[in-house]
Amino acid sequence: MNKAKVLEFFSRLAETNPAPTTELEYSNPYTLLVAVVLSAQATDVSVNLATRDLFKRVRTPRQMVALGEDELREQIKSIGLFNTKAKNVIALSEALIRDHGGDVPRSREELEQLPGVGRKTANVVLNTAFGEETFAVDTHIFRVCNRTGLAPGKNPLEVELKLDRITPHPFRRDAHHWLILHGRYTCKARLPLCWKCPVIDLCRYKPKTPPPRGSAPQAPSPARGRGLG
Repeated sequence: MNKAKVLEFFSRLAETNPAPTTELEYSNPYTLLVAVVLSAQATDVSVNLATRDLFKRVRTPRQMVALGEDELREQIKSIGLFNTKAKNVIALSEALIRDHGGDVPRSREELEQLPGVGRKTANVVLNTAFGEETFAVDTHIFRVCNRTGLAPGKNPLEVELKLDRITPHPFRRDAHHWLILHGRYTCKARLPLCWKCPVIDLCRYKPKTPPPRGSAPQAPSPARGRGLG
């Protein structure tokens, strides 16, 4: 995709959703970090259901350690891999207390040293909690970037670095959210909803999905840059 198409791609996503954000529920950088760790191989909906009561009681690493692994496991047992995730959350909470005074660090390197935190989780926290221009590539973003031709790559890191290189201002901060939401609700894995896609004419995906019978396709229109600065 050339520069003009990339600019138009993000302009249309921005016009459709001017203020994108994560669907995970959180109250501060620490609860966001915990929620993202818990969301691995789980849906945001399932994580929110498990953490809604938890985060009423626990908002800091010290409160989490005081809660204990057994009680945490009970709180999150509806989420996949809850045993491992409970161990990691307690361990990362202890590490935050020991090494960072209970605060969530603002560097990718320090975040990745925490138990259960990989590059994708670190990028989500840096972007959502601290406003950094990072690109967390999950399965949705990996699919969208390869399927559309926006930023094709063989692995998440390759896609991330390409997104970092091609994404223009003023779209860099919110690009992660636009792409994940587009992949979650429109450019779905099994059956993409091409007929309602705002960037259908920019996408290289050939077998476009037709609209359901009786529905009219959504015609893409160039974004007018509303609120983009």
